[in-house]
Amino acid sequence: MTEKILSKNKNGMTMLIVCIAEYLIGIAVFITGIILLARSEDADVAAKQLLTVPGGVLLAIGILWLVLGFIPFLGLKVLGPQEALVMTLFGRYTGTLKEHGFYYVHPFSVAVNPAAATKLRQSGDVDSTEIVEAAAAAAKSYTGKKISLKVMTLNNARQKINDVLGNPVEIGIAVMWRVDDTAKAVFNVDNYKEFLSLQCDSALRDIVRLYPYDVAQGVDTTGDGLEDDGSLRGSSTIVAQRIKNQIQEKVAEAGLTIIDARITYLAYAPEIAAAMLQRQQASAVVDARKLIVDGAVGMVEMALERLNEKQVVELDEERKAAMVSNLLVVLCGNTDAQPIVNTGSLY
Repeated sequence: MTEKILSKNKNGMTMLIVCIAEYLIGIAVFITGIILLARSEDADVAAKQLLTVPGGVLLAIGILWLVLGFIPFLGLKVLGPQEALVMTLFGRYTGTLKEHGFYYVHPFSVAVNPAAATKLRQSGDVDSTEIVEAAAAAAKSYTGKKISLKVMTLNNARQKINDVLGNPVEIGIAVMWRVDDTAKAVFNVDNYKEFLSLQCDSALRDIVRLYPYDVAQGVDTTGDGLEDDGSLRGSSTIVAQRIKNQIQEKVAEAGLTIIDARITYLAYAPEIAAAMLQRQQASAVVDARKLIVDGAVGMVEMALERLNEKQVVELDEERKAAMVSNLLVVLCGNTDAQPIVNTGSLY
């Protein structure tokens, strides 16, 4: 389905004046018919013979116009900025009103928007009952059939997904999107908002399963056959970009454009969160100890070199080993060392 923009129908004000004038003429004809019929010598004519006198004819025309005169008003459509109406006439797509203004279309044209009553989840504190009631009220008029062309945000519920190592993680994303092709959005899919939400969930699962939560050994996240240091926690921008690209591929047929995607929540699932926290703490302790030991060894080496350079004392290998041991204990210990003063001989 190819989108067709209706740009020559922006004559709503002119048609409104014409419709009002025609309605006023109908009222005038109705009143004139009554007056002529009242003044006519055939005022007592039977009802079935009313159309045989001039006053009766005008009265019938006036009544018919008053009954059917509202139909031309149905073709008046008002659009605000960043709004669109997809119009059909007896089941045939006639075009899209896409620019703000006052339009006049065929009175029997119908605006189509299967997602008019569908509201995407914007935040966790939205009352779903109020959303449904507001959507139902809006759908009763043609204004409820308008398609918004503004940039909108989809914030789907958090999902529990296993990463590449099998660890369950909870992750949520926010997707910024808009409708670019209204014809595709309305006619190519049943409900473009629900379609977008489903594709976001699917793309999120496909991409998250390729990454570990944190950097792990022997994991290839790019598909080039080589292990890398990609992770959900450390490569969130790259992960979000891949999610965005995959969503765009899936929703292109629906006439939607994905502007951006961002990870809004990332954590281990509650059932393993405590164990993973202990693992992270243990890893941090090991890294800290390694740094402390490296620093302590460097300080010991410096101490021995300075003693030799200054020739403060000459130490044999056994005394050097004892000194190194004592310094390492002091420098690597968790508590402050308690010095012991030796007033006797060194040996």
